[in-house]
Amino acid sequence: MQEIIKRIQASADLKAALIQDHALLSSVGQITHKFVDTLKAGNQILICGNGGSAADALHLAAEFSGRFYLNRKALPVEALNVNEAALTAISNDYGFDKLYARLLEAKAKKGDMLWLLSTSGKSPNIVNAAMQAQKMGVESVAFTGSTASILDENCSLIVKVPSTDTPRIQECHLLLGHIICELVEKKMFSEKNN
Repeated sequence: MQEIIKRIQASADLKAALIQDHALLSSVGQITHKFVDTLKAGNQILICGNGGSAADALHLAAEFSGRFYLNRKALPVEALNVNEAALTAISNDYGFDKLYARLLEAKAKKGDMLWLLSTSGKSPNIVNAAMQAQKMGVESVAFTGSTASILDENCSLIVKVPSTDTPRIQECHLLLGHIICELVEKKMFSEKNN
């Protein structure tokens, strides 16, 4: 029982720390505005991650293309890891490190946005995707943990959850992703000035 309580408390403590992190909260707000502007302009948001972060990418994309709270128009948000044939072919032919850069090259255009999910910020395929986005004029934002990484210099906005504990970071990424989904939906479909 105590082990369970200890982990719930660690998650709750980290989420409480997010409330006090004004730079993080500001970045979440700025990302929300960028996503709204991107979607209103008729462009798309592409999301990618590895492992649990890949699952979170699928989850968040579904919230945008399906619905969050409101019955509204579907939004063009897609996880790059949806096509198993492409994932295995590209990894086999070009290497796993090039996976998301190659998919980005195939799917993205200037004006789109790339949302990177990486607890370490150091995954080579995520870093290569950020660099490919820069080459293509696609703005990228990232959710990471507290560790410094190459993404810090290669993304226009970064949300660094103040932890190095992978499960706790992922829990916060999903929480913040849900908040962004809710706010984007509200700004695009609930406000009178739209």
